[in-house]
Amino acid sequence: MTNHWVDIKNADVVLVMGGNAAECHPCGFKWVTEAIEHRNAKLVVVDPRFTRSAAVADYYAPIRVGTDIAFLGGVINYMLTNDKIHHEYVRNFTNATYLVREDFAFDDGIFSGYDADKRSYDRSTWNYQFGSDGYVMVDETMTDPRCVYQLLKGHFSRYTPEVVSGITGTPKEQFLKVAEMIASTATADRVMTILYALGWTQHSTGSQNIRTMAMIQLLLGNIGRAGGGVNALRGHANVQGITDMNLLTASLPGYMRLANDAEQDFQGFLDKRSPKPLRPGQISYWKNFPKFWNSLMKAWYGSVATPENSFCYEWMPKLDKGYDVLHMFERMYQGQMNGFFCQGFNPLAAVSNAKKVGLGLAKLKYLVVIDPLATETSEFWRNAGPYNNVDPKSIQTEVFRLPSSCFAEETGSFTNSGRVANWHLAAGAPPGEAKTDSDIMAGLHMALRRLYEKEGGVLAEAVTSVYWPYGDPTKPSPEELAKEFSGYVVRDVTDAADPTKVLLKGGQQVSGFGQLRDDGSTACGNWLYAGHWSPEGNLMARRDVSDPSGLGYYPNWGVAWPANRRILYNRASADTNGKPWDSSRTGILWNGSRWTGPDVPDMAPTAAPENGVGPFIMQPEGVGRLFALSGMADGPFPEHYEPFESPLAANPLHPDNPAARNSPAARVFKGDMEQFGKADEFPYAATTYRLTEHHHFWTKHSHANAVVQPEQFIEIGEDLAQEKGIANGDMVKVRSNRGEVTAKAVVTKRMRKLTVEGKPVHHVGIPIHWGFTGVARNGYLANALTPFVGDASAQTPEFKAFLVDLERV
Repeated sequence: MTNHWVDIKNADVVLVMGGNAAECHPCGFKWVTEAIEHRNAKLVVVDPRFTRSAAVADYYAPIRVGTDIAFLGGVINYMLTNDKIHHEYVRNFTNATYLVREDFAFDDGIFSGYDADKRSYDRSTWNYQFGSDGYVMVDETMTDPRCVYQLLKGHFSRYTPEVVSGITGTPKEQFLKVAEMIASTATADRVMTILYALGWTQHSTGSQNIRTMAMIQLLLGNIGRAGGGVNALRGHANVQGITDMNLLTASLPGYMRLANDAEQDFQGFLDKRSPKPLRPGQISYWKNFPKFWNSLMKAWYGSVATPENSFCYEWMPKLDKGYDVLHMFERMYQGQMNGFFCQGFNPLAAVSNAKKVGLGLAKLKYLVVIDPLATETSEFWRNAGPYNNVDPKSIQTEVFRLPSSCFAEETGSFTNSGRVANWHLAAGAPPGEAKTDSDIMAGLHMALRRLYEKEGGVLAEAVTSVYWPYGDPTKPSPEELAKEFSGYVVRDVTDAADPTKVLLKGGQQVSGFGQLRDDGSTACGNWLYAGHWSPEGNLMARRDVSDPSGLGYYPNWGVAWPANRRILYNRASADTNGKPWDSSRTGILWNGSRWTGPDVPDMAPTAAPENGVGPFIMQPEGVGRLFALSGMADGPFPEHYEPFESPLAANPLHPDNPAARNSPAARVFKGDMEQFGKADEFPYAATTYRLTEHHHFWTKHSHANAVVQPEQFIEIGEDLAQEKGIANGDMVKVRSNRGEVTAKAVVTKRMRKLTVEGKPVHHVGIPIHWGFTGVARNGYLANALTPFVGDASAQTPEFKAFLVDLERV
């Protein structure tokens, strides 16, 4: 989330697309209503269903599931064709002027470097042209045919209103109305924000959905500004926090990428992740990667991590292949995994193709579930009739259930969607024998550590040398953990020019990531959170509700990463001279000697505008990327590809190229390609969604929630219901090529028939919240229907677009 929840009130236009904020984020949605009431903001909703967000919108447009890039690509074409871009912003704060390599190409849906056998790209041609000085070559006039701006215009010129309407099913006049409302914020005095959620991420093109919107916001000049940004709405209070801590297979805390097998040399590993600036005067803040990495290793291995042993680099795992969630369950399904630890996760209900997931779990020797509730995953072996029709006698997996506490029973920090970390106190103790997650993990660590110390084993020192300084080794306190991830000084840091001058005293907490060192003198569990527990104390516990600017910054309420900055890239909120684009929404401004204002500058406070330091300091160019280089696995520009299950036999943009029907680089395993349904057998486009009255799969364990939303249902439109002879309340069976769901039909006006490429397309809506555990009535797992295929960059499964058939039973 580039901005934060309260900042939504500063917008002139709010676009809800790829989400349903009014229903799924009802508390946060109040800031949308603030913008409507106090700024006369316009709310625009684009969604396959007429949602509760649409019900309070100024304008609504329908769209076929899985076609967001076609819609947004059409918006980009509209903006470029009608000169509705923020020219000064685009020229100075994006890579529009940069020249791209001559051998980069795009041909009938495929970018240069594609290997069809591997379903992946060699991305080496997706790069800039460099001059003899080592810097990227630019064309300030933006007329060179190889500059990003001209390539962008050419790429999206195909997305005409007629083409967009044909692909998406959005009537042309409605698409144009939305494009016009979005483009109205290309001026300095107007700003738009976008609110999205899983409706964009859960596609085989999910990452590119989000990136396309980021490109629109760059072209409009809306990134870095109050009321602007691209705002991901997280589904739990701490989803952002767990993302920052990077409990992912390819990353460590603070979004630091692990090494791969080829990176055995420590210095080469550091150099690759510490890019030099690509243009004069730029910061390229990832050049500090060695400080962040070495400080993390000091937090993990203490005095054992030294420069002499490359800070224990040899002990860190090196990736030989993918280990994302789809890879996990593919290996499990193939019988290549012995055990699985499942903490705060219900994969039988939450990973695509429940049948495949269940078969994989049945091939394990053991399964450990750490959760406050009895989840479907913990009872995958139990026959629940049609809801989980398995043979328990044939399943030999040994299941261990370790009851944990829920968030209200723990003291600690959580980080909300807006990157603001808050400290909370436990409201009560967990029931029975339940323990906090940290106590469970600490107990497991100590038990394993004792076994390694006693019996040895392969690379035992990687476990026995872990720095574990807690007062009670089996119960690290939240305060101890917070101080560790916030960072501290290991030994005195002295002035290089005067070694007698102590800059940082050993043992003290650091004030921010600017104090981290790469020589082993600092330790920090997550550089982004450096200084959250500072020498002044626990900043996450601050509760000052003063807001001097009136813009909702609340600088002393909790603490935001990075550096308590509430809006990322806020240098872009002012022009090249440091003057705010809109003085009524000033984030920062140049006062002649330093940057000042209600927010913390996203650059050195004394970097004068004439120095030309770009706003996007994490990029080696210092500017936002309209052309993504090699950052995306499926292309430097977004392109519309059909969902892997689509009512169309071909991609309308590439009708003669079957390889470009679906994303050529999406994650598909052998055997799963054959599981995709075809439109002749499964003629209806389906999607999953959530309800206000339930929270994921948790609240079916709550009687109060079960009362207000007691029973699973299938939502269909009136036209489809009439065609199939289905009345409201009839029992219907929804079937895909992987499974089926039987539930009551809810016939509504919210699911309208669309015309796609001249043919009618009906949608079927499937809420996800039911299963076979809890106090609510049993229901079918919605992911029994969804395909096992993932986004090329993030590997998120495609829950939001697939094919089904429907019949009354």
